[in-house]
Amino acid sequence: MDLTDLKTFEAVARLGSMNKAAAELNTVQSNITARIRALEEDLGLALFERHARGVATTPAGQRMMPFVGRIAKLVDDARAAARDEGEPAGTLMLGSLETVMATRLSTLLTDFARRWPQVQLVVSSGNTAKLVSEVVECKLDGAFVAGPVTHPELESVRVFTEELVLVASPAVSSLKDLARIADLKTVVFQSGCSYRQRLEAFLHGRGLVVARPLEFGSLDAILSCVAAGVGVTLLPQGVVAQAAAAGKVSVHRMPAGLARVQTLFVRRRDGHVSSALGAFLAMAQGTRNGKARAA
Repeated sequence: MDLTDLKTFEAVARLGSMNKAAAELNTVQSNITARIRALEEDLGLALFERHARGVATTPAGQRMMPFVGRIAKLVDDARAAARDEGEPAGTLMLGSLETVMATRLSTLLTDFARRWPQVQLVVSSGNTAKLVSEVVECKLDGAFVAGPVTHPELESVRVFTEELVLVASPAVSSLKDLARIADLKTVVFQSGCSYRQRLEAFLHGRGLVVARPLEFGSLDAILSCVAAGVGVTLLPQGVVAQAAAAGKVSVHRMPAGLARVQTLFVRRRDGHVSSALGAFLAMAQGTRNGKARAA
């Protein structure tokens, strides 16, 4: 078993096809088939089940998948560490909550790109559950997520503190009005969003019956629906300040236990902290001379 075998296995498993894997890896299908057969013989296990539309991973293949990304990342980290002379450079793969991107990251990313032009920043968005999973699987070097996060393979650094507020249409003057709304709905990001979990806990605690959540993939869509009176949501105060000032939505303070949330930067404990990642974290935390400013 070598790294090329593992990369071949990962491509076939992800694409569900030997032919598609061959095209992606710029080789012929016979090479892919031969490598997978040799890998299965080495392990003494079938990694794929063949069917008319392609292949599907067996339980053994599914158990093996998480290690492929980690091994490939370790090899990449070794190469990066050997070449890292202390000057930030190379590619930095980051993830972030969309709310953090909207309020916190635009200036930070601009300043970082200006300060370290040799670093190629690649930033993707997602909910906390998705981002944590991608960091664990070595798809991201790190990510900004909502705390708390407890995972044995991750370490976290507190970066920002947010105050969450309940956001509703202008017709809602107080939290007491929620009980008078027939067919109360929540307008939220997809499952895995920690803000959504807090909102559901709050409404349940007040004995409110909520219809099936309306899920959207963008912040703008959520705010538009809330402004139109479709439902309510929970977001950081900074995200909705402009819409509230314009009278498009109403904003209501939450109980202290649910209102304050820490934005954490998470990364793998065993991951290489490159000069680029170290410089980014220092800038994100507002460090000066190695001393972090309190968030």
